[in-house]
Amino acid sequence: MRQAEIYRKDVLAGMLTEDGGEYRFGYEKSYLDRADASPISLTLPLQEAVFVSPVLFPFFDGLIPEGWLLDVALRNSDISILDRMSLLLLCCKECIGSVSVVPVNNGGDE
Repeated sequence: MRQAEIYRKDVLAGMLTEDGGEYRFGYEKSYLDRADASPISLTLPLQEAVFVSPVLFPFFDGLIPEGWLLDVALRNSDISILDRMSLLLLCCKECIGSVSVVPVNNGGDE
């Protein structure tokens, strides 16, 4: 299982989890309770229910760099271009825009 905290404008908005080939994203209750809460994406509207997908949500996949920057990341790691969650965790802590992805250390993959 791999997890990441998802921040919007430096405020913890939710958790992204990959486990057993399934992806889950859920907003934190404290974020939903904020008067200024905004969805991180139009495809992931504010709601208490957890979003579930068999593939990495397109919004998060879109945060992964492309072109020469992706080539640099691939050259300097042993990550496959097909391992989108690993690329997201490696490259998107300080990406352009209001959303950042911070890996949660679970003591390694299970």
